[in-house]
Amino acid sequence: MNNHHPLDIFFAPESVALISATDRAGSVGRTILSNLIGSPFGGTVYPVNPKRKNTLGLRTWPSLSALPEKADLALIVTPASAIPAVLRECADHGIKAAIVISAGFRETGAAGAELERQVAAEAKRAGIRLIGPNCLGVMCPITGFNGAFAESIAHAGSIGFLNQSGALCSAVLAWSYRQRIGFSAVVSTGPMADVDWGDLIEYLGSDPYTRSIIIYMESVVNARRFLSAAREVALQKPIIVIKAGRTPQAAKAAASHTGALTGSDAVIEAAFRPCGVLRVNTISEIFDMLEVLARQPGPRGPRLLIVTNAGGPGVLATDALLAGGGELAELSEQTVQALNNVLPRHWSHANPVDVIGDADPERYANAIDIAARDSAVDGVLVVMAPQGMTDPIGIAERLTRSSPSFGKPVLASWMGGGESSPRR
Repeated sequence: MNNHHPLDIFFAPESVALISATDRAGSVGRTILSNLIGSPFGGTVYPVNPKRKNTLGLRTWPSLSALPEKADLALIVTPASAIPAVLRECADHGIKAAIVISAGFRETGAAGAELERQVAAEAKRAGIRLIGPNCLGVMCPITGFNGAFAESIAHAGSIGFLNQSGALCSAVLAWSYRQRIGFSAVVSTGPMADVDWGDLIEYLGSDPYTRSIIIYMESVVNARRFLSAAREVALQKPIIVIKAGRTPQAAKAAASHTGALTGSDAVIEAAFRPCGVLRVNTISEIFDMLEVLARQPGPRGPRLLIVTNAGGPGVLATDALLAGGGELAELSEQTVQALNNVLPRHWSHANPVDVIGDADPERYANAIDIAARDSAVDGVLVVMAPQGMTDPIGIAERLTRSSPSFGKPVLASWMGGGESSPRR
């Protein structure tokens, strides 16, 4: 990951103490221990439990003081009430990072909030960086570290995924296994008693394996820190956020989940725009973003080329582009002249490039090959509306062969449902 960054210890530890390790079927402690020893992160795992001598075939230690060496990272799954004392023990033995999986904090009410305050105070006093509490954990497919309560480690890739919902994280991971979408890091943050959005964005911003960052956010703990980090990192890597709690009712539901206020949606919306954060509104959009970011080069700017075989869809795509803050690429005179040589004389002569309804795969390919290489184009959207003479499969196959050479993202919108799908 990063070179000697303070948060590296969460993603590439050399030794991990799992406190309250157990082999009880269905337990959090057993799942996490199985994930730790089943993933090739190369470090040493120390199960800690005074009631056991062996857990899943590993020698189990009665306390941190009994370990043969100081652990880099503590993974804590003890009941919430015991965690302040566990952190004091971590401090006594020089452990400087902890992930608290356990629930039972501010999401439970005033008593839980006070307990969380004590946890945060203990961590700060001891100089322990802490992720959580009430979280799924951390996985880093790049290093093979899986310190999370999840089915299995994600595929390695270039997307950093930060989220405040363990259930949503599990759903995204389950989908990513099927789609073979990869991640550089996955962090379930919980209510962020210590390590927050700003810390994690700054870390992933400097991580050479991370090319983009996707965030599911329910609350902003330190807005100034988040905006400062996002403003700097978004200049180099796209940051996409789905922010829950848009309505007062949803905000109340989010508060009951994380125990934190979500803040005014209008204020958050206004704050995102100037720092380059792209906001999406649905989970399906997150899945779409994951697909695009995992499989396409990043755009160099906001200027889009639209190639279509029907005027109406081109107009709709233009409206959506401009409403979202994008721009239509202005094609050069040389590009227009080159397109004149391969398109019917009544083509649109502008962007969107309308290749006319009877366009075959070769006409589509020729138009895209010419226009996509214009220096004014940052990305390409290809729209295909099925018409009587259209060959949707042939067009898709031709586009698949040529698009990798552009070095720009190429998105496809094949309209018509089954008519545009391969026959089985």
